[in-house]
Amino acid sequence: MHLLHQFSDSSALNHDFASKLVAILTTAIAERDAAYLVVSGGRTPQALFQTLASTPLSWEKVTILLADDRYLPVDSEQSNERLVKATLLQHYAAKAKFISLYAEAEHAFAAIPEILPRVAGLPTFDAVILGMGEDGHTASLFPCSAQLTAGLSDTAPAVLATEPTSAPFQRISLSKTRLLDSRHIFLHLVGENKFPVLQQALANTDPVQMPIRAFLHHPSVAVDVMYSPK
Repeated sequence: MHLLHQFSDSSALNHDFASKLVAILTTAIAERDAAYLVVSGGRTPQALFQTLASTPLSWEKVTILLADDRYLPVDSEQSNERLVKATLLQHYAAKAKFISLYAEAEHAFAAIPEILPRVAGLPTFDAVILGMGEDGHTASLFPCSAQLTAGLSDTAPAVLATEPTSAPFQRISLSKTRLLDSRHIFLHLVGENKFPVLQQALANTDPVQMPIRAFLHHPSVAVDVMYSPK
């Protein structure tokens, strides 16, 4: 299931989106004395992150982690962790806790035994922010990846390594099941090129062709699509 929220531009989107997220985190802290937020990397959420970071909140009670990351040292320019630390974990939000998806190992698959316990025992997330590529991938669940079936399985572990053939680097990704275990799920899309991809994803239910469909068509999970053309 999905609900489409359309905005004239990313500034209007970010203002509304940040307000929604702050309300969710504030409610979680009031009710459970803790909040858990899952974010995605890339260029799209950077302005949103900066808006959130400038918002007063009991950030010391918020735990943040990524939906996925490239398997790179955290100081790499292409590391999502580096991006999140530079844009979100700043100002007021510098007090938030961060769970890394990186562990030094021979390769991503060998790092999983160290990374998995960090995520597997976490409670239900309060909000998950997903992105979507033009091939319909989300997190690092790529249609070209040999690990896609495992990542989409209802019995998948919380975290797995993937190796897409259409994108560089091995990846660490939360599984579909772990991402769906959230009180709120958002899909954050900016750019006119993303709307036809969204329409294609909504037109069919096969997640092997477009993994984002596993979320958009889930029978018992509502996904709030936050979209602006620019």
